Amino acid sequence: MATVYRAKCLVLNRYVAVKVLRDEFTTDNEFIKRFNIEAQAAASITHPNIVSVYDVGTEGNLHYIVMELVKGKTLKEIILEDGALAWKWSVKVAMQIASALEMAHRNNIVHRDIKPHNIIITEEGIAKVTDFGIAKAVSNSTITAFGTTIGSVHYFSPEHARGGYTDAKSDLYSLGVVMYEMVTGRVPFDSDTPVSVALKHMQEEPIEPIELKTELPKSVNDIILKAMQKDAEKRYASATEMVKDLEAALKNPNGNFVEGITKADFATQRIDLSSIKKSEGKRAIKEEPEKKGKFAKISKFFEEHKVLKVICIILACVLVFALAMGGTYLALSLGRAKDVQVPNLANLTLDQAKEKVKELNLNVEVKEEKYHLEIPEGQIIEQDPRYQENYKIKEGSTIKVIISKGQEIVKMPKVVGLKRDEAVNLLKETGLEVEVKEENDDKVEKDYIIKQETEDEKEITEGTEIPAGTKIIIYVSMGIEQVEVPDLSGKTESEAKTAITNAKLKWKSTEKVSDSSKPNGVVVNQSISAKSMVDKDTEITITVNEFNEIKNGTITVNVAAILNYTPKTDAEGNEIAPESIQIALSLDGEEYATKNITEDNESCKFSISSTGSKTAKVQIKSTEGTVLTTKTFTYNSGEDKSI
Repeated sequence: MATVYRAKCLVLNRYVAVKVLRDEFTTDNEFIKRFNIEAQAAASITHPNIVSVYDVGTEGNLHYIVMELVKGKTLKEIILEDGALAWKWSVKVAMQIASALEMAHRNNIVHRDIKPHNIIITEEGIAKVTDFGIAKAVSNSTITAFGTTIGSVHYFSPEHARGGYTDAKSDLYSLGVVMYEMVTGRVPFDSDTPVSVALKHMQEEPIEPIELKTELPKSVNDIILKAMQKDAEKRYASATEMVKDLEAALKNPNGNFVEGITKADFATQRIDLSSIKKSEGKRAIKEEPEKKGKFAKISKFFEEHKVLKVICIILACVLVFALAMGGTYLALSLGRAKDVQVPNLANLTLDQAKEKVKELNLNVEVKEEKYHLEIPEGQIIEQDPRYQENYKIKEGSTIKVIISKGQEIVKMPKVVGLKRDEAVNLLKETGLEVEVKEENDDKVEKDYIIKQETEDEKEITEGTEIPAGTKIIIYVSMGIEQVEVPDLSGKTESEAKTAITNAKLKWKSTEKVSDSSKPNGVVVNQSISAKSMVDKDTEITITVNEFNEIKNGTITVNVAAILNYTPKTDAEGNEIAPESIQIALSLDGEEYATKNITEDNESCKFSISSTGSKTAKVQIKSTEGTVLTTKTFTYNSGEDKSI
């Protein structure tokens, strides 16, 4: 019914599956109806074991469903690769499928096509039920007439095969068949024709799974047989009941808790001969005249053997039903259109295309004629449906084609200075292809065309003659580039200026504020709020907090080094004691401290408490007050300075 594509959702940036109804069915109201039923049925239920549907819609004749993309393999692929699966794993998968059906049935949705092909096992081992293509909301008149039955015959329930009433129990029968195939590696009924398989579902009992796989626990065998009962009333009443037994099977594999297992009612029976004798006695008393005619002996035989008569009637009914089904299937087969490979009509003329599709019993219809740069006049540019390997359509389908009108020479119009929509429409009316690119521009207003180029990025001027169909690239102004204002708080003035430049903005000025409650020497405010979007090169003013902060430091004076002191001796060679001197320290011209020491002192230390930067002066004086030397230098608060 549909083609499924792997696609990427650009809004949520995730991969999805897009199911699109095939073109040959878009004019078939019945197929569209089934497709819409699939969409509505799947979208109405949410469950971890059911493939999620994100969106449904129609675009013209295109009918689509957007759904979850599941990474994994179908259960059928796993069975084909591995054969019979471990019974515990099979039971866990069956529990997940039954759980999904429980949710669907609760919403009055019958899947009607449960089979391994429609169950995907993810890379994490989770079972996902998909393809509600033939699901149908349950109603009191849900009857599927024979001849329009849809699904896979190997997994049909008996009532589905005969075209009767189908409900939730039909899905449970199909799940039983899926379990049978998982634990044995084969389907319970198989034959050369679908009709034969359908008859077996209605008439024959399957070989018990435990006979094919002796290691299979009794409880699992019983669950499968109960799910596959011919009489729907003898199956599980609901998916919930089946889940309960599956859970019990994992805990007690050989338990005898599955109720209601029955075998076929057609086994060989003992015939009571006394009934025949009684019948003969009654006939003798009545002295009925002997029947005459062509079938007299046959009639007499059946009157004497009534049990055989009943058996023969049953066999006759079965034979008539089988012939009816076979005839219907044959009629449908003869009337059903065959699938044929879509031919490749590209670059053929219309006559050549018609000749080619004639062999396949298809039709060709001209959808459109248009100019083309490369394909000569009269040849096919495109076809719908497109050619794909192993893509088949029904006999009698129509392929729509676009025919080339060859090259047409047109004159390039001027679009620079026009608005986007005006430029695009003008180029298309001229017969040119258009590609739109966007650029920021400080001089051209937003949505107006900045420049026009050919596909090879060469500027093309107004009036230039070019072939119709040439692609023209037009550049649309997005206006002045918008940039984000950085957060400057806590940065030094230098750091803030660098951040402003890196953000493509401009520093305008710096204001000062003195607030001892906030960090000193950093930005505490900015003229435009952080994270705002503004035009590139917008100017920003910053406010930096600066105040005089008292800091403690030291000034150490090496007096001996400054005075070039050396020990002195008298005439007799005795060392003379060093002389006393005075050191005076002033900051910014104000006397700060004075110390009296000897001239041999190497580390006269002053403790300083100050703010900001000061001009310090150290004077060394003799005891008579004579200035021996002066040292002037810059002192920063909090600094440990040595001179």
